[in-house]
Amino acid sequence: MRLLLVIKKENVDLEKPVNKLNNFLVLQKKIQIVFTLLLLGSFSQIKAQERVPFDQGKTYILAKVSVVGKISFNEQTVVTFSGLQKGQEITVPGEEISSAIKKLGKLGLFDEIAFYVNKIENDSIFLDLNIVELPKLNEVKIVGVKKSKVEGLIKDNNLTKNKIVNENLITTTKNYIENKYKKDGFYNTKVVITTTPDTTAGNQVNMLVRVDKGDKVKISKIEFTGNKQLTGSQLRSAMKDTKQKNILRVFKASKFIPEKYKSDLEKVIAAYKEKGYRDARIIYDSVKYNKEKNMLAIKINVEEGNKYYFGNIKFLGNTVYSDQQLNRYLGIKKGEVYNGVLLEKRIADNSKPDGEDITNLYQNNGYLFSKINAVEVKTVNDTIDFEIRVTEGPIAYFNKIYVTGNDKTNDHVIYRELRTKPGNKYSKEELVRTIREIGQLGFFDPEAIKPEFRNVDPAAGTVDIEYQLVEKGSSQVELQGGYGGGGFIGTLGLSFNNFSARNIFNKESYKPLPMGDGQKVALRLQGSTYFQTYSVSFSEPWFGGKKPVQFSSSISYSKQFLNNFYTRSVDKSKSFNIFTVQVGLAKRLTVPDDYFVLSQSLSYQHYDLNNYNTGLFTFGNGASRNLAYTIGISRSNKGVNPIFPTYGSEFSISAKITPPYSLFNGIDYAKLGEKEEYKAKATSTYEDNNGVIVNAGDYIDANSNKVSTYQEAAADPAKVDQQKYNWLEYYKVKFKGDWYTKVYGKLVLRTLTEFGFLGAYNQDRGVIPFERFYLGGDGMANYSMDGRETIQLRGYPNNSLTPVNRVGDAIGATIYNKFSMELRYPITLKASASIFALTFLEAGSSYPTFKDYNPFDLNRSAGAGLRVFMPAFGLLGIDFGYGFDPLPGQTKANGWETHFIIGQQF
Repeated sequence: MRLLLVIKKENVDLEKPVNKLNNFLVLQKKIQIVFTLLLLGSFSQIKAQERVPFDQGKTYILAKVSVVGKISFNEQTVVTFSGLQKGQEITVPGEEISSAIKKLGKLGLFDEIAFYVNKIENDSIFLDLNIVELPKLNEVKIVGVKKSKVEGLIKDNNLTKNKIVNENLITTTKNYIENKYKKDGFYNTKVVITTTPDTTAGNQVNMLVRVDKGDKVKISKIEFTGNKQLTGSQLRSAMKDTKQKNILRVFKASKFIPEKYKSDLEKVIAAYKEKGYRDARIIYDSVKYNKEKNMLAIKINVEEGNKYYFGNIKFLGNTVYSDQQLNRYLGIKKGEVYNGVLLEKRIADNSKPDGEDITNLYQNNGYLFSKINAVEVKTVNDTIDFEIRVTEGPIAYFNKIYVTGNDKTNDHVIYRELRTKPGNKYSKEELVRTIREIGQLGFFDPEAIKPEFRNVDPAAGTVDIEYQLVEKGSSQVELQGGYGGGGFIGTLGLSFNNFSARNIFNKESYKPLPMGDGQKVALRLQGSTYFQTYSVSFSEPWFGGKKPVQFSSSISYSKQFLNNFYTRSVDKSKSFNIFTVQVGLAKRLTVPDDYFVLSQSLSYQHYDLNNYNTGLFTFGNGASRNLAYTIGISRSNKGVNPIFPTYGSEFSISAKITPPYSLFNGIDYAKLGEKEEYKAKATSTYEDNNGVIVNAGDYIDANSNKVSTYQEAAADPAKVDQQKYNWLEYYKVKFKGDWYTKVYGKLVLRTLTEFGFLGAYNQDRGVIPFERFYLGGDGMANYSMDGRETIQLRGYPNNSLTPVNRVGDAIGATIYNKFSMELRYPITLKASASIFALTFLEAGSSYPTFKDYNPFDLNRSAGAGLRVFMPAFGLLGIDFGYGFDPLPGQTKANGWETHFIIGQQF
């Protein structure tokens, strides 16, 4: 005889998750218990047609639970999760089996759960657990969206292979995609998800997601009624995210998002509060959809109320700061028009973490637990009296500081940048500064830096801080190939920005290179048929490991052969070699504040010309040496993202100087051309203009005619300049100012000014032809033959705004100035790729001498561009610029120019 007990799950309802991070399955089951007594054979202890009273419940000892059915899980694991244990007492029917079904259901792994009675021996019961697993995901196809968006949707919904497919997954995926496109203005988005069994694999399904975005729903009109003191235009401007259709608007499209619409209604009230209308309210609003036009019309009825003014303002509870000190931060006087928004910002400006408000005043001095509230205490006619009630609380101190997420970067690289040290008095200012310093390292996603407060204990006056970081790629590869200068140019560059020199001999640290100590190593090779350049550089941001003193060094060598750009022939017997070595130190200062950096460097360059007569210099054989000391001071507090700063500024001024050789070498450079060894001589035999035969070695005048004495001969410019520029003598001063201001939402204004001047100590020696400024174009230089600096000015060809000599060759400027304004808007600032669009206005000019300098005689341009920063490849970009002014020697505006940007400054 076999006694069969069936406990069967009949119905499953799925409850929507609170959010996508807590996707657990809540199952509500109706459990029907069917008991059937089967009398089989002579061993039955129950007479035929006798019904056992199971409806009253009977207690048994659980002898065994056997899992039956086709499952991929371990049998014992399933039983363990059910909560049933061998030897326990269970009531049939009863709560134990019902509870087991609920526990298994909550796992979200099974489609059917059923218990069967296998047999009963005395007071022992044997159960069979029959389960059917939910299917797993094999592949996903999403149709109706761009191919570039498919991968992101799959990733956002975690639709990975072998993912359990249940109603919860289907519902959340559907809701996510619909809401995502509704936020983009596709208010009629519909998503249909179907699953079909995969015949090639066991218990797997293929998912097809059909997305019908429909047409984007725009707002035809936003109409206000009841408004007299503020115009409809003013109120519409207050609505930051809900805009009516306007073809002139660029950065904010017209779309309707219910959550943002509600927020904008609050902003309408805030606009009234800013003007003194404290009691303003929205009586009703309506949103009507026109199906034919696929447009929304919004109507908002407001009640403005009366205009109010500030009355008496008293401070209560303040002991740390006096009323006068708090009043300076509040900045509101009796009799001023009531401004509720301004009052809130002066108490606590939530839009600026480092704002100058009363809350930050306390929190920057350790009062983490302080509370400041503005309370209306009396209203007489149109005047409101306030009490600013201050609860200072105890001083808080940082207790434990944690850093998480740094999988590659070593802890000490991060901890040395922290301003929040254990035992230090709590300071919100130092917390914000720490976020900036970590972001400036360039090793972490600056948009993902999150300081979490842990174990906040007002009684003990302590708080723990955990900095949650997300590593991003910091090494870069530069691989270029292109045609220029009459030949192919190839470039290979490797930059390791988080290198670890101390682990060079540690084999285990090569993954593929030793990384994690914040050092920078860069290698660059560039070459073509007529030149090669090799360079290597190294920098250590904390030289010695104790103080923020950056050590940097670099060495490079380049070799240029004489190249005929017309015939593309290269003469390797004629060459120009440059060897450069440089070392420097940069120290972070504490006065006037610790945003200042003092930098110093010493550099040496050796120029070696071997029969290299190109017009670049007056001499083709010889050498020039450049020993220079550079000192500069800079201040930078821009942040937090070094790729896309949204606030702060950067100023720098530097001077590069050489020893004044002419003061102690005893050479009179004014009379250098009068000496015999610097006179011009014929290099071959010919007949001069007077019919006289000139032999090699004879003295000649400026017209190449033979003269009898050296006093009559002309000075040889090559010989004179070789002596003048044997050791370069000059000074160079540069200034740069760079500001970043958030204009509106994510829109950022960058303003930039630059100035540079190259001078000489000895006017008889003159300004050197090296180290000059070349203005115009994209600002990129493939290689530098003479220490020149290439200055960007978009809208004009490269180097086209540079002074030229009498034959039209660019000779470089000794002075320049440039002004630039950019409006930047981020498209995405993800760690994998940061992209932002920009528009710009630029103006600048360069001059051959200081006497020619005119800061108002500028070449102007305007345009737009795009920047893409990828950790592996650096900065890439394209600009389209229009030059409003003609090039030198021309009469028409230069017009449009396209510029490609690779690896340039942000």
